[in-house]
Amino acid sequence: MFGITDLTTYIVGTLLIVLLPGPNSIYVMSIASRYGIRTGYRGAFGVFTGDSILIIATVLGAASLMNTFPWIFTTLKIVGALYLSYLGFKLLYASYIRWNNAPAQDIEMADLPQLDQIHPYRTALGISLLNPKAILFFLSFFVQFVDPVYPYPALSFVSLALILQCISFGYLTTLIFSGVKLSSFFKTRHKISAMSICLVGFLFFGFGLKLATSSL
Repeated sequence: MFGITDLTTYIVGTLLIVLLPGPNSIYVMSIASRYGIRTGYRGAFGVFTGDSILIIATVLGAASLMNTFPWIFTTLKIVGALYLSYLGFKLLYASYIRWNNAPAQDIEMADLPQLDQIHPYRTALGISLLNPKAILFFLSFFVQFVDPVYPYPALSFVSLALILQCISFGYLTTLIFSGVKLSSFFKTRHKISAMSICLVGFLFFGFGLKLATSSL
């Protein structure tokens, strides 16, 4: 169907890959738990936009370009690692502020930055785009399920991308509502909340280090 050689295997593989924790999913769950469902979805749409751009770039040959000119990969890798580390620092600072503030009785969100300061859509989009390994992943993964003799390979890639985005949307929706549920638990337990934010901050530092030490 649409030049896809093994749809069942592709769906199973995509599910397993999407379920692996990464900076995108952790960021979306984090902002949903702190700012609510609407903000979580703003972050999720940033992820969808970033992934869509990367898929298009992959189809247009971005992976081959990075293989031909390795400095492009290196530049993106360094910028992406610095950006993830920057987000990790901001989360650690938020954890420090949370730890030192007593739980607010009347103003529940008093210790959180305003939405116009965190830019959930743009931040999630940046996390997605500044990951050169994602382009290489999309190419190496998608090509395994495209029939080489199918006359419309672009249709195959679009179909595979739509399946990926649907699975990703379902997973991020689960994370968003899980994050909102957790927020009610953390709301009156500011020490535990601070430690959780700190953990997410260190995870982002870890993602940055992993990206910085990656190779083609």
